[in-house]
Amino acid sequence: MTARRNVRIILASASPRRSKLLEEWGVRFSVMPSRAGERTSLKKPSRIVETLARRKALWVAKKVGKGIIIGADTIVVLKGKIIGKPKDAKDAARILDALNGSYHKVYSGVCVVDASNMRAVTAHEVSRVKMRRLSADEISRFSRKHLDKAGAYAVQEKDDAFVERIEGDYFNVVGLPFKKLKLLLREFGVRLGRA
Repeated sequence: MTARRNVRIILASASPRRSKLLEEWGVRFSVMPSRAGERTSLKKPSRIVETLARRKALWVAKKVGKGIIIGADTIVVLKGKIIGKPKDAKDAARILDALNGSYHKVYSGVCVVDASNMRAVTAHEVSRVKMRRLSADEISRFSRKHLDKAGAYAVQEKDDAFVERIEGDYFNVVGLPFKKLKLLLREFGVRLGRA
């Protein structure tokens, strides 16, 4: 749902989780995955996610020339070290073992761009996540399940139950911080349908 009539909203991400969230929030949008590079020499997690979210949104904005583009990027940080997407099931098992029973942080950057004038606004959110203690058997079983997700887990998967507690925005852990996105879209006259 938007305040501006006939505004085209484009999600610059192939993530089905982000698409599902926007649908739940009442947003009419189309998807155009960004092919912008994700390599960076930046070290600070907040700068990384903001920079990559902006890069993705701008890449799509340049292609379409018109509309409101939403870009996002999410990383998991454990003891100051960035945990990316696993390379394979063995790497996923290593990641899950490292996260096992501990706290870590999830950073998501979000960027909104008006493609007609390339005006961009960017923000990030941080949530603290406590993982429950997993058995070796659970780690082995789950290591094949989420190879496309940072941290090798999906908080929204009810049957996984990896997460014991979340401090902060739940939607941030899924990959799209609701409150931050709502504020950024408002700057372009777009209102999210969810209260």
